[in-house]
This record gives sequence, structure tokens and C-alpha cells, in this order.
Amino acid sequence: MKAKRADKIATGILYVVSGFIVLILVALLGYILIRGVPYITPEFLTQPSKSYQTGGGIGVQLFNSLFLLLVTLIISVPISLGAGIYMAEYAKKNRLTAIIRSAIEILSSLPSVVVGLFGFLIFVIQMGYGFSILSGALALTFFNLPILTRNIEESLKAIHYTQREAGLALGLSRYETVTKIIVPEALPGILTGIIISAGRIFGEAAALIYTAGQSAPALDFSNWNPLSVSSPISIFRQAETLAVHIWKINTEGTMPDGAAVSAGASAVLIIVVLIFNFGARFIGNRLYKKMTSA
Repeated sequence: MKAKRADKIATGILYVVSGFIVLILVALLGYILIRGVPYITPEFLTQPSKSYQTGGGIGVQLFNSLFLLLVTLIISVPISLGAGIYMAEYAKKNRLTAIIRSAIEILSSLPSVVVGLFGFLIFVIQMGYGFSILSGALALTFFNLPILTRNIEESLKAIHYTQREAGLALGLSRYETVTKIIVPEALPGILTGIIISAGRIFGEAAALIYTAGQSAPALDFSNWNPLSVSSPISIFRQAETLAVHIWKINTEGTMPDGAAVSAGASAVLIIVVLIFNFGARFIGNRLYKKMTSA
């Protein structure tokens, strides 16, 4: 009887703690969305910002955030996929792999502002890329690489060993077994991790303040020259992202309707991150059902 009573009490405490955490999250998200959603209009999402005037939008910053996200994923996903496959399928348990795992753990625990300062010293100054999308994407690659690599590694390790044995028994090489059986089987988990990482990248600000810059030059969407600073596809131009724009509005205070713009931009940021997270679960579940016929 005492054991059952203690179990019920412990279970009740866990439910209370979990509910309290959920309430905090709902209250936080609700407060941001209730304040910001009324300001979200098509003009707000497409017009450029106005530093010293009212009526500005977040069009350029929103585009910069999405474009920077795309460039970062193009750089980081292949590296993370290769590292995850090596760690899960080929790496042996020795001192080298222990050092690699320790390096991954250390990198994943670094504050984003430290990654930003590293990117500023290496990419902005030493390599001469300046404040640019390329500098920001490379800094975010270092920021995102450890977590994405670990996610891919765990997704591959979750595949039962019998799948590997079946591939080898059919005469497939180890490489063919990994690429044709293991990776496709782990694809839902890998894709879920990539999309969740995308949401984390999209909301990052500290690392980009020191690398991508704090200004958003006007873009000419008819100019597709990748070397032009006014071209939307140039990776060598400064690019103030949505998260950096929110920080800038609340620190400089030069915008007359800064509170409204900040509230609307924060709501857009939250909505996009929620879309990434719920989209990851939806796509992952659909892929899993399709591939397993569940």
C-alpha cells in the first residue's frame, strides 16, 4: 500500500510539474501572438522597414532570414550527414572517436554569442568575407553542426542491426547497405532533425549580429547578379535577419512605431518556428507510415 501511495504521489507531482511547464509555454506564446498578430498584414510582410518613419514592414528581413537559412542548410546538411554516417556506421570505439564525440559535445554547449565572435574573427576579419550572408551561414554551420550530426547519428543507430545483416546477406557491400537500406530507413528521423534545426537557425540572433550584420540594404529583385550587393541571391551582402531586426528595434529605439513592428515581427518569428516544428512532426510521421506501411 505504501509503495502504491508513493507511486501515485510521485506521478501526481510529475503531472503538476509538466502541466506548469506547458502553461508557461502557452502563456508565453499566447502573449506574443496576441500582441503581434493584429499587426501582421500583407503590407507588413512585404514592405521594407523604415528606421525613422512609421508604417515600415519586415519584407527584406524576412527574405534575408529565409535565404540565410537556405544557404546554411546547403552547407551544413551534407557535412552533418557525412559525419553522422561515419560515426554511426564506420567509426570504431577508440581514442580518436572519443575525441570527436567530446568535440561535438563541447561545440553543442557553446553559447551562440561565442560562435558569433568566432565567426567575426575568422570569417569576417581573417578570411575577409566581411559582414555578409556567407559569414553568417558559416558561423551558423558551426552552431548547428554538432546537434544535427548527433541527431543523424542517433537516427541511424535506431535502425535495428538485422537490417544491416539482411543487406550484407543479400550480397550488398557495406556502402550499398548504408546508402540503400539504412539511410532511407532513417530518413524520417533525419528529416525531422533537419527541420527542427532549421527552426533553431531561423530564430538565431546573437551569432548573426557579429557576422551577417545589422543593416538591411534595399534589394532589387530584378537583379540576379550574384556578385551585386543589391541582388537578393548575393551571399556577399549584409543581411539583417528578422531576429536581429527585433533586437535592433528594441535596443536603438529610433522607430516611432517600434513597439508595433517589434510585436508583429516577434509573432511572425514564433509562427514560422512553430510551422517548422509541427511540419517536422507531420512530415516525419507521413514518411514513416509510407516507408513502413504502418
